[in-house]
Amino acid sequence: MLSNRHLLGLKNYPSQDIQTIIDTAFQFKEVLDRPIKKVPSLQGQTIVNLFFENSTRTRISFELAQKRLSADMVNFSGSGSSLKKGESLKDTVQNLAAMKIDAVIMRHSVPGTPVQLTKFIDAVVINAGDGTHEHPTQAILDMVSLQEKFGSLKGLKIGIVGDMLHSRVARSNIFGLTTMGAHVKLCAPPTLLPSDLGGFPVNISYSLDEIIDWADSLIILRLQLERMGQTLIPSVREYRSFFGVTSERMKKHGKPLVIMHPGPMNRGIEIDSDVADSNQAIILNQVLNGVASRMAILYLLLSKKNSEESDRDEQKLK
Repeated sequence: MLSNRHLLGLKNYPSQDIQTIIDTAFQFKEVLDRPIKKVPSLQGQTIVNLFFENSTRTRISFELAQKRLSADMVNFSGSGSSLKKGESLKDTVQNLAAMKIDAVIMRHSVPGTPVQLTKFIDAVVINAGDGTHEHPTQAILDMVSLQEKFGSLKGLKIGIVGDMLHSRVARSNIFGLTTMGAHVKLCAPPTLLPSDLGGFPVNISYSLDEIIDWADSLIILRLQLERMGQTLIPSVREYRSFFGVTSERMKKHGKPLVIMHPGPMNRGIEIDSDVADSNQAIILNQVLNGVASRMAILYLLLSKKNSEESDRDEQKLK
């Protein structure tokens, strides 16, 4: 059972809740190894996937998690909804809530939208990425993958490399990893670092070679060229030269670093194909752990919701 009703972000999220999710994810990963990869844990629960931005991995991962838990699932696309006719987001979600849904998985381009959603409906809300703010379920699956590889998060040295300015994944990982006792260093050009780093419990380096020498694992971020309203780097070639995790750079250091990437990858820019496909990379493990992690999150949050509703029903009977 978790102490929070929703999962909106990992800033100030309790370490015991993160560990509970991680431990539960390992239990559900065992389910995914069975011939029949399905349990009736959320049978009768209705979950709406409310995605206003494009998504492949996160959306499919959530859909698979819901199916594996036997939940009823509804997919909602903003492009084909009454929002295109001028209906407000508030009216849209309140109409959905009137249909007796139990949880909403929301991705939106505007930071803070999942928090606003909790004010309109009584369902559990899970943030699947809000603008450049947070992406908590990605960070949790990353922590599951790291604990699976190293046995513990405490004391791990994690380098996060790349476009931090536009990365919700970076923010959630910073909050989650430091809460769990890991040490985090960021590596990026100054133009791709957030201006509010004073509130982040991390160190900064502008040398990728220094980060590689220091770290146990690298989380490599995609260069989000589509989010850049102006040119923030001299060229892609120069970015790759200084901040790309290349085959040559990895061979030079000869260090058995664990390589991670949230996807999608720009092969040949922030990471070389030889590195992404090497034995050091656990990128496909991250994808599998994403299903198990989201199964754990859904199960724990909806179990908490059901418990709260039972308590309210008991109070009414008294």
